[in-house]
Amino acid sequence: MAPTAPTQSDQDALNARLEQANRQLIQSEKLAAIGQLAAGVAHEINNPVGYVYSNLQSLEGYLNDLFRLTEAVDSAKSLEDLRLIKQNIDYDYLRDDLKDLLAESREGIERVKTIISAMKDFSHIEEESFKLADLHRGIETTLNVVNNELKYKADVVREFGELPDVECIISQINQVIMNLLVNAAQAIEEFGRIVVRTRHSGDVVVIEVEDTGKGISQDHLHRIFEPFFTTKPVGKGTGLGLSLSFNIIEKHNGDITAVSTPDQGTCFRITLPIVQPQQADHDGR
Repeated sequence: MAPTAPTQSDQDALNARLEQANRQLIQSEKLAAIGQLAAGVAHEINNPVGYVYSNLQSLEGYLNDLFRLTEAVDSAKSLEDLRLIKQNIDYDYLRDDLKDLLAESREGIERVKTIISAMKDFSHIEEESFKLADLHRGIETTLNVVNNELKYKADVVREFGELPDVECIISQINQVIMNLLVNAAQAIEEFGRIVVRTRHSGDVVVIEVEDTGKGISQDHLHRIFEPFFTTKPVGKGTGLGLSLSFNIIEKHNGDITAVSTPDQGTCFRITLPIVQPQQADHDGR
């Protein structure tokens, strides 16, 4: 008996299962990448928390001195007594340092809020849909997540052009940018430079991540988007980052390419349509 040809319903069910598996794989790689960055993210949070805690200890001492001064208003026998207390607590220094402590603490708390917000953007697992998004905001969110990975390896230079909002799944684009930035940092053996460049050309936008790292040999360059292919040491990557990045950009009807010169660096270029083609099935079903 000849095998029965699959029906359209069977094909649709298979496509749905494949899309579900792809979403789960993307999410797993996202969480794996965050896991690899966890120590750096913890450092990024602990640093401002540390100086805010130190500032609170200083503030406690300053408040005790100020309370001495205000309580003396009722008990002091003369203005000279108050002046002596004010001089004793170094009131002028205290007043100026209080302003600096509060400003620094506010900045630290804002930094922690920014990092937590960025992590929430990367870690949520709900299904997403294509929406208009600000790519520059997404890039800045990504830079916040990977800041500790980059700041000891390279100066990050932003060469942003004017971009319209782009129809995309922004968290997935962020994931691609994160992968490229981390790869760039790991390719730099000493201290180098990473340029994030954007521009608008016709009905597409272009994002480039360029580094001054060790580059990729021509023998490897044509394989970098293959699943599980990696030149990194064991434990430094899953070999899925660039493959999934390729799939994400392909899903967005875009292109991702790389040019590289050994010992000089690598440039990854992403091209995305501003508006998704009307006939594209955004949910992959």
